[in-house]
Amino acid sequence: MNVLKIATAGSVDDGKSTLIGRILYDTQSLTDDKLEAIREKSKQRGFDYLDFSLATDGLVAEREQGITIDVAHIYFSTPKTSFIIADTPGHIEYTRNMVTGASNSAASIVLVDARNGVVEQTYRHFFINNLLRVPNVIIAINKMDLVDFSEDKFEQIKGEISYLAAKSNFSEQQLHFIPISALHGDNVVEKSARIDWYHGPSLLEYLEEVAAVSKEEEAGVARFPVQTVIRPKTEEYHDFRAYAGKLYGGDIEVGDEVSVLPSGTTSKVKSIHFFDQEYQWARKGSSITLTLEDDVNISRGDLLVKSETPPTVTKSFEATVCWMDKAALTPGAKFYIKHGVTDAQAKITSLDSVIHTDFSGATPTPTALELNQIGKVQIKVSKPLAVDAYEQHKANGAFILIDPKTNNTSGVGFIQ
Repeated sequence: MNVLKIATAGSVDDGKSTLIGRILYDTQSLTDDKLEAIREKSKQRGFDYLDFSLATDGLVAEREQGITIDVAHIYFSTPKTSFIIADTPGHIEYTRNMVTGASNSAASIVLVDARNGVVEQTYRHFFINNLLRVPNVIIAINKMDLVDFSEDKFEQIKGEISYLAAKSNFSEQQLHFIPISALHGDNVVEKSARIDWYHGPSLLEYLEEVAAVSKEEEAGVARFPVQTVIRPKTEEYHDFRAYAGKLYGGDIEVGDEVSVLPSGTTSKVKSIHFFDQEYQWARKGSSITLTLEDDVNISRGDLLVKSETPPTVTKSFEATVCWMDKAALTPGAKFYIKHGVTDAQAKITSLDSVIHTDFSGATPTPTALELNQIGKVQIKVSKPLAVDAYEQHKANGAFILIDPKTNNTSGVGFIQ
């Protein structure tokens, strides 16, 4: 079965939680007790319809205010696909939650209220999807029932988004526009007769198409960060020495020549293990254990790569940072950097610019980077890191900055 991770985005009250609730309802993914609770709560509020947002807003504050605050992960399946949806908040103060939800997603649904069109948060969320290189973005123009299912209104909003897309890294093939009414279910799971001028697939049909294509995507370059060294020291495995971790980006097989970074030592893959089974090759995304032909010095935090596709080993680099801390980021600030399973000390040597999330440019040499702002910085680290540009390798091109005084995750960064 195909698996697809999806993030939702959009401004406050654009209908993200309602959309997900509607999908769960129409795919019969809600349990009887959950559905009864939604009916009862909707009745108490005086609604003559089911308030599907109650299916996802789990915090008490969310249900009371009718908004999403935290990232909620929702799981459901169709006969073709298993879905994981990250329902992210729309308020500007929770932008960092949207970054978290979209960081591992293969698709993103950006909702736009048909009455309001493109607003500030639409710009911001579209920009973040571009920054995170989310491969498929669906612009779901919601509440079409409140604009009489107007094709002109749909085309107007589509034109505004297309204007933004021309300034981004997205291609036309990565963007898809669907007119929907989440409350009434138009074009959500089934095609709607009330939007007969739209000839594309429903939202769920398109997501299933994306899942099928994503599964067939070719692998890139392999990166294997070592999480732990396995030395059983039992009679049966007295000389056994292996390295456990998760394989990112590409496949690897027995006989491949690999380099150990940052030391640069080379060897060949001797065997690949998964639990008590041994395999000739491993696919990206697999959690595996490797043995090498040579007894080389490897420890947690080292990176195994195929020798013909090495990353850059460096102690300084440029990065785009999304700031998540109430305390502003200033030049000279020191942090712990977490890059994969590797830790190091880091210093912000310069703050180059604050990037405008409406694609209008950047403000050069600012004095600080405030909460939810995105900027370019120069970073120096205390030991060599084996890194890739985020655009070329998501897993090995991202990092987080941790405040050494509070242990808060202060920012997330993307290496240039």
